[in-house]
Amino acid sequence: MSSETELTRLSATALAARIRNGDVTATEAVEAHLERIDERDDEINAFVTVCAEEARDAAAKADAALEDGADVGPLHGVPLALKDLGALKAGVRHTYGSALFADHVADRTSAIVQRLEDAGAIVIGKTNTPELGHKGTTDNELIGATASPIDPDLNAGGSSGGSAAALAAGMAPIATGSDAGGSLRIPAAACGVYGFKPTFGLVPDDGRPSAFGRELQHTTKGPMTRTVADAALLLSIMADPHPDDPNSVPVEIDYRGAVERPIDDYRIAYSPDLDVFPVADEVQTVVDEAVSAFADAGATVDEIGVDHGYSMAELSEAAMPAYTTSVLESATVMEEAHGVDFRARSDEVSDSLLAMLHVADDHGPADVARSGIVRTGVYDAVQDVLADYDLLVAPTLSQADVSLHADLEAEAWEWPMTWPFNWTGHPVASAPAGLTERGGPVGLQLVGRRFADDDVLAASAALERERPWDGLYE
Repeated sequence: MSSETELTRLSATALAARIRNGDVTATEAVEAHLERIDERDDEINAFVTVCAEEARDAAAKADAALEDGADVGPLHGVPLALKDLGALKAGVRHTYGSALFADHVADRTSAIVQRLEDAGAIVIGKTNTPELGHKGTTDNELIGATASPIDPDLNAGGSSGGSAAALAAGMAPIATGSDAGGSLRIPAAACGVYGFKPTFGLVPDDGRPSAFGRELQHTTKGPMTRTVADAALLLSIMADPHPDDPNSVPVEIDYRGAVERPIDDYRIAYSPDLDVFPVADEVQTVVDEAVSAFADAGATVDEIGVDHGYSMAELSEAAMPAYTTSVLESATVMEEAHGVDFRARSDEVSDSLLAMLHVADDHGPADVARSGIVRTGVYDAVQDVLADYDLLVAPTLSQADVSLHADLEAEAWEWPMTWPFNWTGHPVASAPAGLTERGGPVGLQLVGRRFADDDVLAASAALERERPWDGLYE
């Protein structure tokens, strides 16, 4: 294994330790990851913008700080990839995945990016996302589709697909994502990495023009990593109230300590299909095997039903107005804040986004109100499960191996088993469960009680110990 490959396979925790100990410099770490981007990204298409010179300058300053004996943060010298949606960095191009914003440059740095930089992380680039993050696969009119590094014929998933692909390809050890309907967990599952959607309100979101949009009611920022320990480290840095986010809440959680916690007293509920999703046999086989890891770690595991009382058709009918109107509101906010018109410039806008905006035109307040009733029913059903169990686990996606240019409009609500938990606001991780016969990754969702994000991390770490997934990245 070459020194470059070795550095790009390290976890952020291990890489930061080596930099602090003087075994490797921040400059060497950054150069190794830039070289990896040069090698892999033409095929994968994970990065919208690579901040090569800015990263080199930051690495030189990081090395000088260590030479001067300065106190340094837990991510000192570690390269960081930022989803090109809400993670702003002043002076760096910020496109929202839209050709309409191809030349837009952020004039400020968002709170979570500032916190990660203050902890020593070095921004290495901005990662690809579908336009305004509106769907569960990553492609746009700006730079095209992002492929899974494990199989370039498969899509990386969305909307944080660029971040997931960058991690899996060794182009960055840590990345940011955001999740309005599965946008952290879908690409984590598709690329065989770890994505964590925190309890709503724990990680502040000051990266959008409106702090009060409907979309923010089910959207949260979160970490994407290759290890659970790295996700816990990032959460310990990212999660804290911020005055610019009226939804952020103060909660003390020991994220990093949870990684070492045993789970032999945990009761875990396993729902193979959440009572409604059409899970493919190959996914079910992989997930069934992965779930046995919790019993191997000492937990009690019961297969259960989630008694929400709705059919797939009823759930999708309720989801459509809720999500399309939130995307319409997001587009309207962008138009008001930046003076653009998505419909007037339709030849530069993704067809799927335009279709979603047109669908939203047909939904009124009564449709959204009915969605809220169904959303409440789903919330109550999940709460009923978590009244008796510490965690609920289920597949992340009902099918695997989604092709690079897949049109999943007909299955938009059926293949990602993620969006109900955006409705409920619970903390959820997607962890690698294994591979299909083709070799495509399968993800397992771990759902915890609200503000019990540490339980999700503890169970995720137990799964990682029992069924190590680092071989997925070779």
